[in-house]
Amino acid sequence: MNIDLNILIMAAGLGTRMKSNLAKVLHQLDGRPLINHVVETAMKLDPREVCVIVGHQADDVKAAVLNDFDAAKVSFVIQEKQLGTGDAVNAARSQFEKADSTLIVLSGDVPMITSDTLTALVKAHSGAACTVLSVNLKDPTGYGRVVRDKHDEFDRIVEQKDASDEEKKIDEINSSIYCFDSKKLYAALSQVVNHNAQGEYYLTDVPRILREQDEKIAIFLCDDKREVEGVNDRRQLAAMEKTIRKKTVERLMLESGVTFIDPKSVYVSSCAEFGRDTVIYPNVTIEGKSVIGESCVIRAGTRIKDSNIGDRVEVRDNCLIRDSEVGSDCTVGPMAHLRGHAVMKDGSKVGNFVELKKTTLGKESKASHLTYLGDATIGENTNIGAGTITCNFDGKNKHETHIGDNVKIGSDTMLVAPIKVGDGAATGAGSVVTKDVEKGELVVGIPAKKIKAGEETKASGSE
Repeated sequence: MNIDLNILIMAAGLGTRMKSNLAKVLHQLDGRPLINHVVETAMKLDPREVCVIVGHQADDVKAAVLNDFDAAKVSFVIQEKQLGTGDAVNAARSQFEKADSTLIVLSGDVPMITSDTLTALVKAHSGAACTVLSVNLKDPTGYGRVVRDKHDEFDRIVEQKDASDEEKKIDEINSSIYCFDSKKLYAALSQVVNHNAQGEYYLTDVPRILREQDEKIAIFLCDDKREVEGVNDRRQLAAMEKTIRKKTVERLMLESGVTFIDPKSVYVSSCAEFGRDTVIYPNVTIEGKSVIGESCVIRAGTRIKDSNIGDRVEVRDNCLIRDSEVGSDCTVGPMAHLRGHAVMKDGSKVGNFVELKKTTLGKESKASHLTYLGDATIGENTNIGAGTITCNFDGKNKHETHIGDNVKIGSDTMLVAPIKVGDGAATGAGSVVTKDVEKGELVVGIPAKKIKAGEETKASGSE
């Protein structure tokens, strides 16, 4: 935006109605903390500064935000005591009191607000000392009402407990999202008192004080009540999760050409990307910033998190893929597990009850049954027999296994790392391989011994 803009996000409360030991803004929505949704929206407005007011579990809230956002772009201020919304905003006085800027005040537990709405709010704020974002509700019970004067202009905000019977009939409520002239905000905030049963300082008093000083108070009426809905308990959190999930699935069907066999039974992150003609079966979970290519089939019971899946991949039933990469034309599962930045190159196959951990499986290579491959690099056109294990841990340290191209690893082979198996080599069934296997060699037994010379061994004339 072209104006000098700052954004303040209130995120200091615990949220007692959540019935949780976790600060409210740390509860997850669409796979991310509530506070991160609000920070992301704030960043889209390209403000000079985004400041988060923290209190309960301040270090955890900071860590959650900084996990997704650059520390150079967001700052934190601690509200030492929970003395109300006015006190929360006052905690950032040193940052904004003298700033010749517009300040948007947001709530860390209102994650659905959009950058388009905030942009419109700032435009409506032009020339005002304060602009209140309001919304009409069919049932406004519990919310502060926005009272207008006979000219349909702002008069005051009255809380539910203080409202008269006539005022309780008002369906326009205060969203607790504001736009302020920074200097005028903090000047008025100095006049707010805590003469109430809670002994708290209310930010809602500021618009009244500014109006009494003949300052202009504007109202921006938002037309989508869902955007200003806060999360006060777990029912609201679940309802909001359902709303996001439904919107995400509908968007993917309409805009990306994805087929969902049963749209109501899947969970798909709004950050995930899909190619056209991909089919998603029931009870599939796609989390984080996963990318699924074109013409893929993801079958029932599969969970994919923060992973990239190429084109024309079939992920069979009940697989778990985390932080990994699957190339094009691959087959995974059923009941396979990829983790720790595992990589399957194009055309490779991982079958039932196979686990890849921090392992690269080369092009057209296969590990089809009952196998653990950890800390391994496997070449092209290699076949890993059923029951193979890379013994990568010696009790203290992890060690690597390197298997070349066109290798045949017999069933039930134990590869005791660190170890290398050269191109074209083979192991017999049930072998325990404790020494490197040269190119073209065949080894069998416990411990495995060479029974067929490799190419380099033949050339030297040794056995």
